[in-house]
Amino acid sequence: AQYDACIAATLGQVEVNEKGLARRHEVEPPPYLVLSYEKALLLRYGENPHQRGVLYRTLGVPAYGIAGARQLQGKELSYNNLMDLQAAWDLVNEFDEPAAAIIKHTNPSGVATGRSLAEAYVKAYECDPVSAYGSVLGFNHALDRETAEAMAKHFIEAIAAPDYAPEARERLASKKNLRLLAVSGQPEAEWQLRTLSGGVLAQDKDLYTAKPKEWRVVSERAPTKAEQRALVFAWKVVKHVKSNAIVYARKDQTVGIGAGQMSRVDSVKLGAQKAVLPLKGTVLASDAFFPFPDGVEEAAKVGVTAIIQPGGSVRDAEVIAAANRLKLAMVFTG
Repeated sequence: AQYDACIAATLGQVEVNEKGLARRHEVEPPPYLVLSYEKALLLRYGENPHQRGVLYRTLGVPAYGIAGARQLQGKELSYNNLMDLQAAWDLVNEFDEPAAAIIKHTNPSGVATGRSLAEAYVKAYECDPVSAYGSVLGFNHALDRETAEAMAKHFIEAIAAPDYAPEARERLASKKNLRLLAVSGQPEAEWQLRTLSGGVLAQDKDLYTAKPKEWRVVSERAPTKAEQRALVFAWKVVKHVKSNAIVYARKDQTVGIGAGQMSRVDSVKLGAQKAVLPLKGTVLASDAFFPFPDGVEEAAKVGVTAIIQPGGSVRDAEVIAAANRLKLAMVFTG
């Protein structure tokens, strides 16, 4: 059954068209979804102690990503560790420059880039030191001793990075429970699945990247170069925050994050309440349009100077008018 499933899954992913061989789901979803996984790790429990948890790895392909990572040290991984590690890995891979992400319950509490990985980590930690306790970290470059030294005094559950310098492993070896995962492979096109009672929901993996050339300035005032750079950074991060999602940021550092609230204006307020660093002069990213001007007005109260959002609300004109009245720059990404 495994053998036949591997063949069916492989052939189901491709089709021949006028351009030759193509991945089927780039053309159209397959009529049948055949999956084949092997048990890789029995977890102590699932999301809660009364649930069973197992990690299954895709059959028929070289090990990659979080499911195929090499654990270099630390106690056994939990279901929640793996969920957070995936969130951290996806987020840091948005950046080419050294980047660090601190994750709690699949949401970032701090994200930053820097000239070095250590600088990025320190700036990410400064965003919310309280929430960083017992967190999961993601890095997009090999972990060096300087970065290991910076995090050694903090309590961390697990780390995902492409590799670890011998000096970094030596520095972290005393933290017996700290899980170190060496992860290979960038995020790539694949189906994301979520079970329903009686079926499965499938969607393409979100590989959207920021495309500033396609953005549209809708306010009377255009963003400055410094604001534009901060807007790009914030837009990359807000993609990885659970909706309703709001990110306050500077050019290379988050300042406040409002996640998972039932109304967008509440996420705006929460992001400001969570801020430890000064909010004056920050930009704000919203993962969906503002349905009312109130979110923009709340952002202006705390010192935001520019906002990025998709646009598309029936009240866009009112929201833009509020931005103009408050002297904010506003960008629609479409």
